Amino acid sequence: MDPVSEPAAPISPKRTIILLVVFCLAVVGSFAATQRQLYVMQKRMDADSVNTNDSLSRLTVTTSSNSESLQNLYGTLSNIISEEEKKNQTIQDQLGKVSGTVTALDKLSKSDPQLLKKYSKIYFLNEHYSPAQVVDIDKTFTLNKNITYQIHDQVAPFLNQLLSDAKATGLDLLIASAYRSFSTQADVKLVNMIKFGTTKANTFSADQGYSEHQLGTTLDFTTLKTGAVFGQFASTPEYTWLTENAYRYGFILSYPKGNTYYIYEPWHWRFVGIDLATRLHYTGKYFYDTEQKEIDTYLVDMFEKR
Repeated sequence: MDPVSEPAAPISPKRTIILLVVFCLAVVGSFAATQRQLYVMQKRMDADSVNTNDSLSRLTVTTSSNSESLQNLYGTLSNIISEEEKKNQTIQDQLGKVSGTVTALDKLSKSDPQLLKKYSKIYFLNEHYSPAQVVDIDKTFTLNKNITYQIHDQVAPFLNQLLSDAKATGLDLLIASAYRSFSTQADVKLVNMIKFGTTKANTFSADQGYSEHQLGTTLDFTTLKTGAVFGQFASTPEYTWLTENAYRYGFILSYPKGNTYYIYEPWHWRFVGIDLATRLHYTGKYFYDTEQKEIDTYLVDMFEKR
């Protein structure tokens, strides 16, 4: 037979209470310890949070400060670059002006200073003066086909365009005289004095050395019908066309009505360049009414086409 276990002795109420008290104390102690741990952890977290916030705040301040510094640096660099660009532009402008001045001086040094002088009873061209180069005028546009008329080579393109355009409009514009040397002008003056007398000849014929024709830039225009009767040229449509258009090609009427040098010469036209001719045309002034020092400023670009 299996041995029979004896029943356990019953726990007394007092012991039970003691055990409960011990258990409660243990639980309370454990809870308190847990609370202390939680409190410590909370403090640490709060401290860490403060540190983190401080760090973030310092970082924000630092970042803001750096950003402001970068903006200031960017502004400073922008100002420096802007100032340098202005300096460079100023230098370029100055170089451009210097270059333009050098070019103008170079052109001026190669220009004939006589070409825009007032030679009617004012300046004198001696017997040795002649244009740098002259070329023959197309005889299609000359009155006397047996005579070779010549013009300054740089005036020729402007004259050819003028004659071609006049012809295209149905006009009969011809040349009766062009370049004359010093000796040729002397011969012309002598013939006029013999034919008309000295007093009358002096009203329309220049002495040698005082004629614009010696420059090679001056022409006497006429028509086939008018011929050598130049006084009738003013009543022709060709003359009217010249008064309205000659400036476009650089030509001006040297001796208009009322001038104090010679009689009214509607046939006598001089090349002075498009710029000066245009200015005179629109201001209603004439070549001999203008100060010589002002006229001279047009010499550099006298042969420029516009």
